[in-house]
Amino acid sequence: MTTKNQLAEAVVIERTFNASIARVWKALTDVEDMRRWYFDLKEFKPEVGFEFEFTVEHEGFEYSHLCKIIEVIPQKKLAYTWRYKGHEGDSLVTLELSPDGNKTRLKLTHTGIETFPKTPAYARKNFETGWTTIIGTELKQFVERKA
Repeated sequence: MTTKNQLAEAVVIERTFNASIARVWKALTDVEDMRRWYFDLKEFKPEVGFEFEFTVEHEGFEYSHLCKIIEVIPQKKLAYTWRYKGHEGDSLVTLELSPDGNKTRLKLTHTGIETFPKTPAYARKNFETGWTTIIGTELKQFVERKA
């Protein structure tokens, strides 16, 4: 039963982009690209053990995100822990890429959200909405933009 509950808590967003895997991978791992569609990261390296952070303001509050890369398979998979400075909870974001003809399929899975504080700010629907916008709109527009 625990496994079923954990799966129910995961946020999963899948999208297909009209772009090569190399293009999508670069957007997910190149700090200059990431600043254009993701968050304003000071630094990012797609290396296991690399830690990065960023702050997001939402409804008048600032949320400091602390992340650590735990898995990298070039052009296939990137996984990092995701937590909030000064708050309980640890989660995991996994991005998986696969070819879909000459397009790229991306699957984002965010598990462990249920470990965050039980407040409206950490509601599952906020993560669903956030990731849908980030992956389905921001990343999509970025990787499909004509160079």
